[in-house]
Amino acid sequence: MAAPSTSSPRRATEPESPVACRFRRRRYGTLPSDLPEAARVSLETLTLNCADETATRRLAEDVASILKPGDCILLVGDLGAGKSTFARATLRALAGNPALEVPSPTFTLVQTYALDRLSIAHLDLYRLEEADELDELGLDELLERGAALIEWPERAEDRLPEDALVVRIEPGERPEARSVSLSWTEGDWGIRLARSRAVRRFLDAAGWNDAARVPLQGDASTRAYETVTAHGRTAILMNAPARPDGPPVREGLPYSRLVHLAEDVRPFVAIDEGLRKAGFHAPEIFSSDVEAGLLLLEDLGREGFVKDGAPIAERYFAAVELLADLHSHEWPREAPLPDGTRHLLSPYDARALMFEAELFLDWYLPHAGYPADEGLRGEFAELWTPLLERLETAEKTWVLRDYHSPNLIWRGEEKGNDRIGLIDFQDAVIGPSAYDVASLTLDARVTVPEELEKALCARYVERRKANTPGFDEERFSQDYAIMAAQRQSKLFGIFVRLAKRDGKPRYLGHLPRIEDYFRRVARHPVLADLRLWYETHGVST
Repeated sequence: MAAPSTSSPRRATEPESPVACRFRRRRYGTLPSDLPEAARVSLETLTLNCADETATRRLAEDVASILKPGDCILLVGDLGAGKSTFARATLRALAGNPALEVPSPTFTLVQTYALDRLSIAHLDLYRLEEADELDELGLDELLERGAALIEWPERAEDRLPEDALVVRIEPGERPEARSVSLSWTEGDWGIRLARSRAVRRFLDAAGWNDAARVPLQGDASTRAYETVTAHGRTAILMNAPARPDGPPVREGLPYSRLVHLAEDVRPFVAIDEGLRKAGFHAPEIFSSDVEAGLLLLEDLGREGFVKDGAPIAERYFAAVELLADLHSHEWPREAPLPDGTRHLLSPYDARALMFEAELFLDWYLPHAGYPADEGLRGEFAELWTPLLERLETAEKTWVLRDYHSPNLIWRGEEKGNDRIGLIDFQDAVIGPSAYDVASLTLDARVTVPEELEKALCARYVERRKANTPGFDEERFSQDYAIMAAQRQSKLFGIFVRLAKRDGKPRYLGHLPRIEDYFRRVARHPVLADLRLWYETHGVST
Protein backbone atom coordinates (compact mmCIF):
# COMPACT_ATOMS: atom_id res chain seq x y z
CA MET A 1 0.00 0.00 0.00
CA ALA A 2 1.45 3.29 -1.10
CA ALA A 3 1.79 6.23 1.26
CA PRO A 4 -0.70 9.08 0.89
CA SER A 5 0.21 11.76 -1.57
CA THR A 6 -0.79 15.39 -1.54
CA SER A 7 -1.85 17.62 -4.42
CA SER A 8 -2.29 21.32 -4.81
CA PRO A 9 -4.86 22.98 -7.09
CA ARG A 10 -3.87 22.99 -10.72
CA ARG A 11 -3.19 26.30 -12.38
CA ALA A 12 -6.29 28.02 -13.69
CA THR A 13 -4.71 28.26 -17.13
CA GLU A 14 -4.84 24.48 -17.57
CA PRO A 15 -7.64 23.37 -19.90
CA GLU A 16 -10.67 21.74 -18.30
CA SER A 17 -11.47 18.19 -19.32
CA PRO A 18 -14.92 17.37 -20.77
CA VAL A 19 -15.63 15.29 -17.67
CA ALA A 20 -14.83 18.26 -15.42
CA CYS A 21 -17.32 20.36 -17.38
CA ARG A 22 -19.90 17.64 -16.91
CA PHE A 23 -19.45 17.81 -13.16
CA ARG A 24 -20.03 21.55 -13.25
CA ARG A 25 -23.47 20.97 -14.78
CA ARG A 26 -24.49 18.38 -12.16
CA ARG A 27 -26.25 19.21 -8.92
CA TYR A 28 -26.67 17.52 -5.57
CA GLY A 29 -30.39 16.89 -5.64
CA THR A 30 -32.06 17.44 -2.27
CA LEU A 31 -29.50 17.80 0.53
CA PRO A 32 -29.53 19.40 3.98
CA SER A 33 -30.52 23.06 3.94
CA ASP A 34 -27.01 24.35 4.62
CA LEU A 35 -25.95 23.12 1.18
CA PRO A 36 -26.90 25.95 -1.20
CA GLU A 37 -29.46 25.82 -3.98
CA ALA A 38 -30.41 22.18 -3.46
CA ALA A 39 -32.99 20.91 -5.92
CA ARG A 40 -36.22 19.73 -4.27
CA VAL A 41 -36.49 16.05 -5.20
CA SER A 42 -37.23 12.92 -3.20
CA LEU A 43 -34.50 12.23 -0.64
CA GLU A 44 -33.87 8.85 0.99
CA THR A 45 -32.35 8.98 4.45
CA LEU A 46 -31.08 6.42 6.94
CA THR A 47 -30.47 7.86 10.41
CA LEU A 48 -28.42 5.96 12.98
CA ASN A 49 -27.55 6.80 16.56
CA CYS A 50 -23.94 6.01 17.44
CA ALA A 51 -23.45 5.74 21.20
CA ASP A 52 -19.72 6.53 21.12
CA GLU A 53 -16.71 7.01 18.88
CA THR A 54 -16.29 3.25 18.49
CA ALA A 55 -19.82 2.96 17.11
CA THR A 56 -19.11 5.81 14.69
CA ARG A 57 -15.96 4.05 13.51
CA ARG A 58 -17.90 0.81 13.01
CA LEU A 59 -20.45 2.65 10.88
CA ALA A 60 -17.60 4.05 8.78
CA GLU A 61 -16.34 0.48 8.29
CA ASP A 62 -19.84 -0.57 7.18
CA VAL A 63 -19.74 2.16 4.55
CA ALA A 64 -16.16 1.33 3.54
CA SER A 65 -17.14 -2.26 2.81
CA ILE A 66 -19.45 -1.20 -0.04
CA LEU A 67 -17.33 1.44 -1.75
CA LYS A 68 -16.48 1.04 -5.41
CA PRO A 69 -14.81 3.20 -8.09
CA GLY A 70 -16.80 6.33 -8.85
CA ASP A 71 -18.36 6.64 -5.40
CA CYS A 72 -18.38 10.05 -3.76
CA ILE A 73 -19.12 10.56 -0.06
CA LEU A 74 -19.92 14.05 1.21
CA LEU A 75 -19.21 14.56 4.92
CA VAL A 76 -21.41 17.27 6.42
CA GLY A 77 -21.29 18.70 9.97
CA ASP A 78 -20.05 21.52 12.15
CA LEU A 79 -16.47 21.89 13.32
CA GLY A 80 -15.66 19.04 15.69
CA ALA A 81 -18.70 17.00 14.66
CA GLY A 82 -16.57 14.02 13.70
CA LYS A 83 -16.17 14.29 9.93
CA SER A 84 -12.43 13.63 10.08
CA THR A 85 -12.98 10.72 12.48
CA PHE A 86 -15.39 9.16 9.99
CA ALA A 87 -13.04 9.74 7.06
CA ARG A 88 -10.06 8.35 8.98
CA ALA A 89 -11.96 5.20 10.00
CA THR A 90 -13.09 4.64 6.40
CA LEU A 91 -9.57 4.94 5.05
CA ARG A 92 -8.09 2.69 7.73
CA ALA A 93 -10.71 0.03 7.06
CA LEU A 94 -10.00 0.08 3.33
CA ALA A 95 -6.26 -0.07 4.00
CA GLY A 96 -6.61 -2.86 6.55
CA ASN A 97 -4.34 -0.81 8.80
CA PRO A 98 -5.83 0.63 12.02
CA ALA A 99 -2.67 2.68 12.51
CA LEU A 100 -2.66 4.26 9.04
CA GLU A 101 -1.63 7.90 9.28
CA VAL A 102 -4.44 10.06 7.88
CA PRO A 103 -3.40 13.72 8.10
CA SER A 104 -5.99 16.41 7.50
CA PRO A 105 -5.99 17.75 3.92
CA THR A 106 -7.14 21.18 5.11
CA PHE A 107 -4.14 22.99 3.60
CA THR A 108 -3.37 20.70 0.65
CA LEU A 109 -7.11 20.33 -0.12
CA VAL A 110 -6.66 16.74 -1.34
CA GLN A 111 -4.66 13.67 -0.38
CA THR A 112 -4.80 10.43 -2.31
CA TYR A 113 -4.29 6.87 -1.06
CA ALA A 114 -3.32 4.15 -3.54
CA LEU A 115 -4.77 1.24 -1.56
CA ASP A 116 -4.74 -2.37 -2.76
CA ARG A 117 -8.50 -2.64 -3.06
CA LEU A 118 -9.44 0.89 -4.08
CA SER A 119 -7.79 4.26 -4.62
CA ILE A 120 -9.27 6.93 -2.35
CA ALA A 121 -9.08 10.71 -2.50
CA HIS A 122 -9.67 12.61 0.75
CA LEU A 123 -10.65 16.24 0.18
CA ASP A 124 -11.21 19.04 2.69
CA LEU A 125 -12.79 22.08 1.02
CA TYR A 126 -12.91 24.33 4.08
CA ARG A 127 -10.24 26.62 2.59
CA LEU A 128 -11.69 26.51 -0.93
CA GLU A 129 -11.99 30.14 -2.02
CA GLU A 130 -14.10 29.61 -5.13
CA ALA A 131 -16.15 26.65 -6.28
CA ASP A 132 -14.32 26.70 -9.63
CA GLU A 133 -11.17 25.55 -7.83
CA LEU A 134 -12.74 22.10 -7.44
CA ASP A 135 -12.42 21.59 -11.19
CA GLU A 136 -8.72 22.33 -10.86
CA LEU A 137 -8.36 19.59 -8.24
CA GLY A 138 -9.33 17.03 -10.88
CA LEU A 139 -12.17 15.35 -9.00
CA ASP A 140 -13.40 13.81 -12.24
CA GLU A 141 -10.07 12.02 -12.74
CA LEU A 142 -9.95 10.95 -9.10
CA LEU A 143 -13.38 9.32 -9.40
CA GLU A 144 -12.39 7.53 -12.58
CA ARG A 145 -9.61 5.80 -10.61
CA GLY A 146 -11.39 5.29 -7.31
CA ALA A 147 -13.67 6.90 -4.71
CA ALA A 148 -13.65 10.21 -2.86
CA LEU A 149 -14.37 11.41 0.68
CA ILE A 150 -15.15 15.14 0.79
CA GLU A 151 -15.35 17.28 3.93
CA TRP A 152 -17.10 20.66 3.77
CA PRO A 153 -18.79 19.87 0.43
CA GLU A 154 -21.09 22.91 0.74
CA ARG A 155 -18.12 25.03 -0.37
CA ALA A 156 -18.30 23.40 -3.78
CA GLU A 157 -21.80 24.71 -4.49
CA ASP A 158 -23.16 22.64 -7.41
CA ARG A 159 -19.90 21.14 -8.69
CA LEU A 160 -20.34 17.69 -7.13
CA PRO A 161 -21.98 14.50 -8.41
CA GLU A 162 -25.70 14.22 -7.83
CA ASP A 163 -25.37 10.50 -7.05
CA ALA A 164 -23.16 11.14 -4.01
CA LEU A 165 -23.83 9.72 -0.55
CA VAL A 166 -24.27 12.48 2.04
CA VAL A 167 -23.13 11.63 5.57
CA ARG A 168 -24.41 14.24 8.05
CA ILE A 169 -22.88 13.98 11.54
CA GLU A 170 -24.52 15.81 14.45
CA PRO A 171 -24.04 15.74 18.24
CA GLY A 172 -25.95 13.09 20.15
CA GLU A 173 -27.44 13.05 23.63
CA ARG A 174 -24.07 12.40 25.29
CA PRO A 175 -20.65 13.99 24.59
CA GLU A 176 -19.30 11.01 22.60
CA ALA A 177 -22.61 10.13 20.95
CA ARG A 178 -23.40 11.10 17.36
CA SER A 179 -26.48 11.08 15.18
CA VAL A 180 -25.44 10.09 11.66
CA SER A 181 -27.78 10.50 8.70
CA LEU A 182 -26.97 8.85 5.37
CA SER A 183 -28.82 10.46 2.46
CA TRP A 184 -28.91 9.88 -1.28
CA THR A 185 -31.07 10.79 -4.27
CA GLU A 186 -29.66 8.51 -6.98
CA GLY A 187 -27.75 5.28 -7.43
CA ASP A 188 -27.91 1.99 -5.57
CA TRP A 189 -26.79 3.33 -2.19
CA GLY A 190 -29.93 2.05 -0.51
CA ILE A 191 -29.37 -1.52 -1.67
CA ARG A 192 -25.70 -1.52 -0.77
CA LEU A 193 -26.19 0.08 2.62
CA ALA A 194 -28.98 -2.35 3.49
CA ARG A 195 -26.70 -5.26 2.63
CA SER A 196 -23.86 -3.89 4.72
CA ARG A 197 -26.16 -3.33 7.68
CA ALA A 198 -27.44 -6.92 7.28
CA VAL A 199 -23.83 -8.09 7.51
CA ARG A 200 -23.39 -6.12 10.72
CA ARG A 201 -26.54 -7.68 12.24
CA PHE A 202 -25.34 -11.14 11.18
CA LEU A 203 -22.00 -10.61 12.90
CA ASP A 204 -23.65 -9.33 16.08
CA ALA A 205 -26.02 -12.32 16.15
CA ALA A 206 -23.06 -14.67 15.69
CA GLY A 207 -21.41 -13.26 18.80
CA TRP A 208 -18.97 -11.03 16.93
CA ASN A 209 -20.34 -7.83 18.41
CA ASP A 210 -18.69 -4.59 17.28
CA ALA A 211 -16.39 -6.55 14.98
CA ALA A 212 -13.88 -4.53 12.98
CA ARG A 213 -14.44 -5.08 9.25
CA VAL A 214 -11.75 -4.85 6.59
CA PRO A 215 -12.71 -5.53 2.95
CA LEU A 216 -10.40 -7.95 1.16
CA GLN A 217 -9.11 -7.17 -2.29
CA GLY A 218 -11.47 -8.48 -4.91
CA ASP A 219 -10.79 -10.12 -8.23
CA ALA A 220 -13.11 -11.51 -10.89
CA SER A 221 -15.55 -13.02 -8.43
CA THR A 222 -19.06 -11.69 -7.78
CA ARG A 223 -18.65 -12.59 -4.09
CA ALA A 224 -17.22 -10.18 -1.53
CA TYR A 225 -14.98 -11.07 1.39
CA GLU A 226 -13.96 -9.27 4.55
CA THR A 227 -11.65 -9.90 7.46
CA VAL A 228 -13.55 -9.44 10.71
CA THR A 229 -11.92 -9.12 14.12
CA ALA A 230 -13.54 -9.11 17.54
CA HIS A 231 -12.50 -10.09 21.06
CA GLY A 232 -9.09 -11.24 19.89
CA ARG A 233 -10.52 -13.52 17.20
CA THR A 234 -10.28 -13.21 13.42
CA ALA A 235 -12.53 -14.73 10.79
CA ILE A 236 -13.44 -14.33 7.12
CA LEU A 237 -16.88 -13.15 6.11
CA MET A 238 -18.21 -14.44 2.79
CA ASN A 239 -20.88 -12.11 1.42
CA ALA A 240 -22.58 -13.95 -1.43
CA PRO A 241 -26.27 -13.17 -1.91
CA ALA A 242 -28.13 -15.48 -4.26
CA ARG A 243 -27.58 -14.47 -7.86
CA PRO A 244 -30.65 -14.03 -10.05
CA ASP A 245 -30.61 -15.94 -13.29
CA GLY A 246 -29.19 -14.02 -16.21
CA PRO A 247 -30.84 -13.91 -19.63
CA PRO A 248 -31.20 -17.22 -21.47
CA VAL A 249 -28.31 -17.78 -23.85
CA ARG A 250 -28.95 -21.30 -25.10
CA GLU A 251 -31.69 -23.91 -24.75
CA GLY A 252 -33.62 -21.42 -22.63
CA LEU A 253 -30.94 -21.51 -19.92
CA PRO A 254 -28.69 -18.75 -18.53
CA TYR A 255 -24.91 -19.03 -18.66
CA SER A 256 -24.62 -19.98 -14.97
CA ARG A 257 -26.83 -23.04 -15.40
CA LEU A 258 -25.26 -24.16 -18.65
CA VAL A 259 -21.81 -24.33 -17.05
CA HIS A 260 -23.06 -25.27 -13.56
CA LEU A 261 -22.00 -22.25 -11.48
CA ALA A 262 -23.20 -21.92 -7.90
CA GLU A 263 -26.08 -19.48 -7.54
CA ASP A 264 -26.08 -19.31 -3.73
CA VAL A 265 -23.93 -20.47 -0.79
CA ARG A 266 -25.55 -23.90 -0.39
CA PRO A 267 -22.98 -25.68 -2.63
CA PHE A 268 -20.10 -24.12 -0.69
CA VAL A 269 -21.51 -25.30 2.64
CA ALA A 270 -22.09 -28.83 1.32
CA ILE A 271 -18.71 -29.22 -0.37
CA ASP A 272 -16.94 -27.67 2.61
CA GLU A 273 -18.43 -30.23 4.96
CA GLY A 274 -17.62 -33.08 2.59
CA LEU A 275 -13.99 -32.06 2.27
CA ARG A 276 -13.57 -31.65 6.01
CA LYS A 277 -15.10 -35.05 6.75
CA ALA A 278 -12.65 -36.63 4.30
CA GLY A 279 -9.69 -35.04 6.09
CA PHE A 280 -8.99 -32.07 3.83
CA HIS A 281 -8.67 -28.62 5.37
CA ALA A 282 -11.52 -26.50 4.09
CA PRO A 283 -12.43 -23.65 6.47
CA GLU A 284 -14.60 -24.37 9.47
CA ILE A 285 -17.94 -22.55 9.20
CA PHE A 286 -18.44 -20.66 12.47
CA SER A 287 -21.86 -19.27 11.62
CA SER A 288 -24.14 -19.17 8.58
CA ASP A 289 -27.27 -17.59 7.21
CA VAL A 290 -27.73 -19.59 4.04
CA GLU A 291 -30.86 -17.74 2.95
CA ALA A 292 -29.09 -14.39 3.25
CA GLY A 293 -25.90 -15.70 1.64
CA LEU A 294 -23.67 -14.92 4.63
CA LEU A 295 -21.00 -17.23 6.04
CA LEU A 296 -18.49 -16.63 8.81
CA LEU A 297 -15.46 -18.79 8.07
CA GLU A 298 -12.23 -19.85 9.71
CA ASP A 299 -9.38 -17.58 8.69
CA LEU A 300 -6.82 -19.92 7.10
CA GLY A 301 -4.16 -17.23 6.86
CA ARG A 302 -2.60 -15.17 4.08
CA GLU A 303 0.48 -17.17 3.10
CA GLY A 304 0.28 -18.15 -0.54
CA PHE A 305 2.05 -20.23 -3.16
CA VAL A 306 3.84 -17.47 -5.03
CA LYS A 307 6.89 -15.37 -4.13
CA ASP A 308 8.19 -12.47 -6.24
CA GLY A 309 5.84 -13.48 -9.03
CA ALA A 310 7.12 -17.07 -9.26
CA PRO A 311 5.64 -20.33 -7.97
CA ILE A 312 7.13 -21.83 -4.80
CA ALA A 313 7.89 -25.32 -6.05
CA GLU A 314 7.70 -27.06 -2.68
CA ARG A 315 4.17 -25.82 -2.15
CA TYR A 316 3.01 -26.75 -5.64
CA PHE A 317 4.33 -30.28 -5.08
CA ALA A 318 2.37 -30.45 -1.83
CA ALA A 319 -0.74 -29.24 -3.66
CA VAL A 320 -0.45 -31.82 -6.44
CA GLU A 321 0.04 -34.56 -3.83
CA LEU A 322 -3.17 -33.40 -2.14
CA LEU A 323 -4.95 -33.70 -5.49
CA ALA A 324 -3.66 -37.24 -5.92
CA ASP A 325 -5.04 -38.14 -2.49
CA LEU A 326 -8.33 -36.37 -3.17
CA HIS A 327 -8.72 -38.21 -6.48
CA SER A 328 -8.07 -41.54 -4.78
CA HIS A 329 -11.11 -40.95 -2.56
CA GLU A 330 -14.60 -42.19 -3.43
CA TRP A 331 -16.81 -39.11 -3.62
CA PRO A 332 -20.62 -39.12 -3.55
CA ARG A 333 -22.70 -37.29 -6.14
CA GLU A 334 -24.73 -35.72 -3.34
CA ALA A 335 -23.43 -33.77 -0.36
CA PRO A 336 -25.62 -33.21 2.73
CA LEU A 337 -26.46 -29.81 4.18
CA PRO A 338 -27.07 -28.95 7.85
CA ASP A 339 -30.80 -28.43 7.25
CA GLY A 340 -31.21 -32.03 6.11
CA THR A 341 -31.36 -31.26 2.38
CA ARG A 342 -28.71 -32.40 -0.08
CA HIS A 343 -26.69 -30.65 -2.76
CA LEU A 344 -26.45 -32.60 -6.02
CA LEU A 345 -23.17 -32.01 -7.84
CA SER A 346 -23.74 -31.42 -11.54
CA PRO A 347 -21.87 -33.43 -14.17
CA TYR A 348 -19.09 -31.57 -15.94
CA ASP A 349 -20.55 -32.84 -19.18
CA ALA A 350 -19.83 -32.19 -22.84
CA ARG A 351 -22.42 -29.41 -23.04
CA ALA A 352 -20.85 -27.44 -20.19
CA LEU A 353 -17.29 -28.04 -21.42
CA MET A 354 -18.18 -27.02 -24.98
CA PHE A 355 -20.00 -23.89 -23.87
CA GLU A 356 -16.99 -22.82 -21.83
CA ALA A 357 -14.60 -23.52 -24.69
CA GLU A 358 -16.78 -21.39 -26.98
CA LEU A 359 -15.81 -18.33 -24.95
CA PHE A 360 -12.73 -18.50 -27.17
CA LEU A 361 -15.01 -17.87 -30.17
CA ASP A 362 -17.17 -15.27 -28.46
CA TRP A 363 -14.42 -13.06 -27.06
CA TYR A 364 -10.88 -14.02 -28.01
CA LEU A 365 -11.29 -14.48 -31.76
CA PRO A 366 -12.87 -11.02 -32.30
CA HIS A 367 -10.09 -9.57 -30.13
CA ALA A 368 -7.50 -11.31 -32.33
CA GLY A 369 -9.17 -10.05 -35.51
CA TYR A 370 -11.16 -13.17 -36.45
CA PRO A 371 -14.90 -12.55 -35.89
CA ALA A 372 -16.48 -15.97 -35.39
CA ASP A 373 -19.05 -16.52 -38.12
CA GLU A 374 -21.20 -19.65 -38.44
CA GLY A 375 -18.53 -21.33 -40.56
CA LEU A 376 -15.85 -20.95 -37.89
CA ARG A 377 -18.28 -22.06 -35.20
CA GLY A 378 -19.05 -25.19 -37.18
CA GLU A 379 -15.37 -26.01 -37.60
CA PHE A 380 -14.79 -25.42 -33.89
CA ALA A 381 -17.60 -27.81 -32.94
CA GLU A 382 -16.34 -30.49 -35.32
CA LEU A 383 -12.91 -30.37 -33.70
CA TRP A 384 -14.06 -30.31 -30.08
CA THR A 385 -16.95 -32.81 -30.22
CA PRO A 386 -14.82 -35.97 -30.61
CA LEU A 387 -12.38 -34.73 -27.98
CA LEU A 388 -15.12 -34.20 -25.44
CA GLU A 389 -16.64 -37.57 -26.32
CA ARG A 390 -13.35 -39.18 -25.28
CA LEU A 391 -13.83 -37.69 -21.82
CA GLU A 392 -17.08 -39.58 -21.30
CA THR A 393 -15.02 -42.60 -20.21
CA ALA A 394 -12.42 -40.62 -18.26
CA GLU A 395 -11.93 -41.16 -14.53
CA LYS A 396 -14.50 -38.98 -12.69
CA THR A 397 -14.18 -37.30 -9.29
CA TRP A 398 -15.04 -34.08 -7.49
CA VAL A 399 -13.60 -31.30 -9.63
CA LEU A 400 -13.02 -28.23 -7.44
CA ARG A 401 -12.64 -26.29 -10.69
CA ASP A 402 -10.38 -23.40 -9.69
CA TYR A 403 -7.62 -25.31 -7.95
CA HIS A 404 -4.72 -22.88 -8.40
CA SER A 405 -2.62 -20.43 -6.42
CA PRO A 406 -5.26 -17.75 -5.59
CA ASN A 407 -7.42 -20.39 -3.92
CA LEU A 408 -4.77 -22.24 -1.92
CA ILE A 409 -3.50 -21.15 1.50
CA TRP A 410 -0.13 -22.39 2.78
CA ARG A 411 -0.16 -23.47 6.43
CA GLY A 412 3.47 -24.40 6.90
CA GLU A 413 3.15 -25.18 10.61
CA GLU A 414 0.91 -28.18 9.80
CA LYS A 415 1.73 -31.61 8.40
CA GLY A 416 0.74 -33.46 5.24
CA ASN A 417 -2.41 -32.29 3.48
CA ASP A 418 -3.26 -30.06 6.44
CA ARG A 419 -0.56 -27.73 5.16
CA ILE A 420 -2.97 -26.59 2.44
CA GLY A 421 -6.14 -24.65 3.11
CA LEU A 422 -8.80 -25.00 0.41
CA ILE A 423 -11.15 -22.16 -0.53
CA ASP A 424 -13.40 -21.16 -3.46
CA PHE A 425 -14.83 -24.56 -4.36
CA GLN A 426 -18.54 -23.71 -4.55
CA ASP A 427 -18.62 -24.46 -8.29
CA ALA A 428 -17.44 -28.05 -7.79
CA VAL A 429 -18.79 -30.62 -10.25
CA ILE A 430 -18.35 -34.30 -11.07
CA GLY A 431 -15.86 -34.48 -13.92
CA PRO A 432 -12.48 -35.70 -15.21
CA SER A 433 -9.80 -35.78 -12.52
CA ALA A 434 -7.28 -34.33 -14.97
CA TYR A 435 -9.03 -30.94 -14.95
CA ASP A 436 -7.86 -29.80 -11.51
CA VAL A 437 -4.36 -31.12 -12.21
CA ALA A 438 -4.18 -28.92 -15.30
CA SER A 439 -5.63 -26.00 -13.32
CA LEU A 440 -2.73 -26.22 -10.86
CA THR A 441 0.18 -27.15 -13.11
CA LEU A 442 -0.82 -24.52 -15.70
CA ASP A 443 -1.70 -21.82 -13.18
CA ALA A 444 -3.60 -19.03 -14.92
CA ARG A 445 -2.25 -16.30 -12.59
CA VAL A 446 1.45 -17.17 -12.38
CA THR A 447 3.82 -18.66 -14.92
CA VAL A 448 4.71 -22.26 -14.14
CA PRO A 449 7.90 -23.17 -16.05
CA GLU A 450 7.52 -26.18 -18.31
CA GLU A 451 10.11 -28.17 -16.34
CA LEU A 452 8.11 -27.66 -13.14
CA GLU A 453 4.86 -28.51 -14.89
CA LYS A 454 6.30 -31.86 -16.04
CA ALA A 455 7.72 -32.60 -12.59
CA LEU A 456 4.36 -31.85 -10.96
CA CYS A 457 2.52 -34.14 -13.34
CA ALA A 458 5.10 -36.87 -12.70
CA ARG A 459 4.63 -36.48 -8.93
CA TYR A 460 0.86 -36.73 -9.35
CA VAL A 461 1.14 -39.90 -11.43
CA GLU A 462 3.60 -41.44 -8.97
CA ARG A 463 1.28 -40.81 -6.02
CA ARG A 464 -1.80 -41.99 -7.92
CA LYS A 465 -0.08 -45.25 -8.79
CA ALA A 466 0.75 -45.73 -5.12
CA ASN A 467 -2.82 -44.92 -4.03
CA THR A 468 -4.88 -46.38 -6.86
CA PRO A 469 -4.04 -49.84 -8.21
CA GLY A 470 -4.45 -49.95 -11.97
CA PHE A 471 -4.12 -46.20 -12.46
CA ASP A 472 -3.79 -45.64 -16.23
CA GLU A 473 -0.94 -43.18 -16.83
CA GLU A 474 -1.37 -43.11 -20.61
CA ARG A 475 -5.07 -42.40 -20.32
CA PHE A 476 -4.37 -39.65 -17.78
CA SER A 477 -1.91 -38.03 -20.21
CA GLN A 478 -4.59 -37.88 -22.91
CA ASP A 479 -7.27 -36.54 -20.55
CA TYR A 480 -4.81 -33.98 -19.18
CA ALA A 481 -4.08 -32.64 -22.68
CA ILE A 482 -7.77 -32.31 -23.55
CA MET A 483 -8.72 -30.74 -20.23
CA ALA A 484 -5.77 -28.34 -20.35
CA ALA A 485 -6.68 -27.25 -23.88
CA GLN A 486 -10.32 -26.75 -22.86
CA ARG A 487 -9.32 -24.71 -19.83
CA GLN A 488 -6.93 -22.50 -21.80
CA SER A 489 -9.64 -21.93 -24.43
CA LYS A 490 -12.03 -20.84 -21.70
CA LEU A 491 -9.41 -18.57 -20.14
CA PHE A 492 -8.61 -16.94 -23.48
CA GLY A 493 -12.24 -15.87 -23.64
CA ILE A 494 -12.72 -15.01 -19.96
CA PHE A 495 -9.69 -12.74 -19.77
CA VAL A 496 -10.73 -10.81 -22.89
CA ARG A 497 -14.29 -10.60 -21.59
CA LEU A 498 -13.08 -9.19 -18.26
CA ALA A 499 -11.04 -6.59 -20.14
CA LYS A 500 -13.59 -5.61 -22.78
CA ARG A 501 -16.93 -6.03 -21.05
CA ASP A 502 -16.05 -5.49 -17.39
CA GLY A 503 -13.45 -2.74 -17.77
CA LYS A 504 -10.52 -4.70 -16.31
CA PRO A 505 -7.78 -4.35 -18.94
CA ARG A 506 -5.10 -5.84 -16.67
CA TYR A 507 -6.43 -9.29 -17.55
CA LEU A 508 -5.06 -8.96 -21.07
CA GLY A 509 -1.62 -9.27 -19.48
CA HIS A 510 -2.36 -12.93 -18.78
CA LEU A 511 -2.89 -13.84 -22.44
CA PRO A 512 0.78 -14.52 -23.36
CA ARG A 513 0.97 -17.02 -20.49
CA ILE A 514 -2.22 -18.77 -21.63
CA GLU A 515 -0.89 -18.93 -25.18
CA ASP A 516 2.32 -20.53 -23.94
CA TYR A 517 0.36 -23.07 -21.91
CA PHE A 518 -1.77 -23.95 -24.93
CA ARG A 519 1.35 -24.33 -27.04
CA ARG A 520 2.70 -26.89 -24.57
CA VAL A 521 -0.35 -29.10 -24.30
CA ALA A 522 -1.14 -28.90 -28.02
CA ARG A 523 1.91 -31.09 -28.71
CA HIS A 524 -0.05 -34.15 -27.60
CA PRO A 525 -1.07 -36.24 -30.64
CA VAL A 526 -4.73 -36.24 -29.62
CA LEU A 527 -4.79 -32.45 -30.20
CA ALA A 528 -3.03 -32.39 -33.58
CA ASP A 529 -6.03 -31.12 -35.58
CA LEU A 530 -7.05 -28.66 -32.90
CA ARG A 531 -3.52 -27.24 -32.76
CA LEU A 532 -3.50 -26.51 -36.50
CA TRP A 533 -6.90 -24.79 -36.33
CA TYR A 534 -5.89 -22.57 -33.40
CA GLU A 535 -2.63 -21.71 -35.13
CA THR A 536 -4.60 -20.55 -38.14
CA HIS A 537 -6.83 -18.37 -35.99
CA GLY A 538 -4.53 -16.22 -33.91
CA VAL A 539 -2.86 -18.56 -31.41
CA SER A 540 0.83 -19.16 -32.02
CA THR A 541 1.69 -22.83 -31.50
